[in-house]
Amino acid sequence: MGIQELVDAAYATAMEKGWHDRERNIGESIALMHSELSEVLEAARDRRPLTEVYRTGDSPKPEGVPVELADLVIRVFDFCGEHKIDLEHAIEEKMAYNRTRPHRHGKAF
Repeated sequence: MGIQELVDAAYATAMEKGWHDRERNIGESIALMHSELSEVLEAARDRRPLTEVYRTGDSPKPEGVPVELADLVIRVFDFCGEHKIDLEHAIEEKMAYNRTRPHRHGKAF
């Protein structure tokens, strides 16, 4: 699946599961994306390998850094689907621009 197909699928699932039953403002949508990134940090603090996907107890729900990153991307895809943002084109355009930038953009860590 390409990025646009994933955007469409994420948005369709969010619609089906009721995440768009009421209108959200842009700030709330961004906060939801941010909360997923915070969950990545929490998962990283578990001291498990960053690549590990695991389940706790008899829960079928996958957990771990990769899963939380997936949740973040799914939120971004949903947002792009809702607002008709061509994310694939934006990524291609930004990556092309980044290739023209100087090493570390002249900044130290």
